[in-house]
Amino acid sequence: MTPPTLNSYISETLGKLKPVIGEGEARASLRMIFEAVKGWTPVDTAIKGGEPISPFVVGKVDAIVHRMLNHEPLQYILGEAWWYGLRIRVTPAVLIPRPETAELVDIIVKQYGGRNDLRVADICTGSGCIACALARNLPFSRITAVDNFPAAIEVARSNGESLRVDRQTEWIEADALDATSLPAGPFDIVVSNPPYIALGERGSMEKNVLLYEPHSALFVPDDDPLLFYRSIAGWARTTLVDGGRIFFEINPIYAERLASRMRDAGWDDVTLVADVHAARRFLIARYNADHNT
Repeated sequence: MTPPTLNSYISETLGKLKPVIGEGEARASLRMIFEAVKGWTPVDTAIKGGEPISPFVVGKVDAIVHRMLNHEPLQYILGEAWWYGLRIRVTPAVLIPRPETAELVDIIVKQYGGRNDLRVADICTGSGCIACALARNLPFSRITAVDNFPAAIEVARSNGESLRVDRQTEWIEADALDATSLPAGPFDIVVSNPPYIALGERGSMEKNVLLYEPHSALFVPDDDPLLFYRSIAGWARTTLVDGGRIFFEINPIYAERLASRMRDAGWDDVTLVADVHAARRFLIARYNADHNT
């Protein structure tokens, strides 16, 4: 039997993936798969398109595609995600970094990119993606990253080492809902992307998220969806320097409620910021020591 050409194999595989993840994501996924399996860039696959593809490569790619057809995220299969220009190691112990979270990093970098020696706390760090990106983009910063799960801390620490920011970062196992376990600071910046999806929203979520990503990093009770923000903001008032800021990634559904509670708690300059999809995805607030005495 004559081996298929690379182009025909790609076309056939796209036909399998498109009904599950859509055409755009299917094409992007195949580019990532061929780079992981063979080190081929899109230019390489274009050049080799008319050539036969070996049974070895077909077997490797088919095995990955089979798992994707069961809704397993490609990032978990490959063990990594490209995010903010960084190769981030991921396992099922941590969330896959989202583009929205990269926007949060951009907001911080734009505000503080000219400052040196900043002290930053990243609460609910997960893979450590925020901590690592800030360490790479804020000169001489010191990052303290916190998570409640040892498996997540292990992933985050390995990312710090592979991205060569381990000398700038400290990884601490602590509970965001227990302020007494959190680091004392002081900090110039507190940033957090905590669990914020209400359990009642599960019905609208994609299978690849529900089946494979850690629910402990996703969901909060329907009757108390702001519990992480309340705890982290309360702790931050005890550890931020005067004029320091807190940056949250948030659930747009609760944006106004959270902003109102932050103002009532004495935070200044409480601002909601929309993401590229026009959803109010981020909250920024400034700590004013005069309002907390």
